[in-house]
Amino acid sequence: MSGGVVNDPYMVTQRSLLCPLLICLLFICLPSLLKAQEADQNFKNYQLTCTRVNEACKKYNDTLAREFKKKNLAWPPTDIYLRAFKSQNEMELWARNTESSEYKLVKTYHICAISGQLGPKRTQGDRQVPEGYYFIEEFNPKSDYYLSMLLNYPNYSDSKMGKPDLGGEIYIHGGCVTIGCMPMTDDGIKELYTLCLTAKLNGQEYIPVHIFPTRLNKAGMAYLKNKFPHDPDKQQFWSELKNGFDYFEKTHKILPVMYSPDGRYVN
Repeated sequence: MSGGVVNDPYMVTQRSLLCPLLICLLFICLPSLLKAQEADQNFKNYQLTCTRVNEACKKYNDTLAREFKKKNLAWPPTDIYLRAFKSQNEMELWARNTESSEYKLVKTYHICAISGQLGPKRTQGDRQVPEGYYFIEEFNPKSDYYLSMLLNYPNYSDSKMGKPDLGGEIYIHGGCVTIGCMPMTDDGIKELYTLCLTAKLNGQEYIPVHIFPTRLNKAGMAYLKNKFPHDPDKQQFWSELKNGFDYFEKTHKILPVMYSPDGRYVN
């Protein structure tokens, strides 16, 4: 040791190897990072310069901020969750401040109309609203139905359990009409779009949207069994969804979505 400096050949060698490696990683990762930042900024600029989005945000941002404050939730949000029930025509908004905290119910939106019957969507043209675990994949500020948000249907379960031609383009949108989507009034979609877009711009990459036939509590399961007594496939499917429903009811946290190789929910 000399002058308080450790003369360790191993440390010197490690440093000499580490510096070029860091420089190499910087050159590899920096362009991708800059492209991602540019894409995020372009997305934000495009959304907020669209007239419908701009008007919706101006109208509902302060209202939503007050509702979140009443629940002791941060605005803008970083973690929101939507849970829909087809029988009740309801979509619940839940939010939390941190990944370790429980979700709190903020409010419930009315779904204007539901086409088809209870049960998952298994083919194109069946007019069914899907059931299962999804997330918002795209935001369309120039929708034919005022504003719309695309779900990632078909998911893995749909692809494995459904027919070859599953269809697609399942949205939460305005216009209050549907052939398989979840429509709101135009005012309803303005508020919901503002909410989800704000969360997206504040860093929430995937906004979960879980769709159930009804509340899968004891009464709900009895109702489904009575209404579809001779449909074992639906009964099996709903019993799989019930696991995730029950966990959230008990903990106000979401189980990671997991599938078996044949597409069944195993969470």
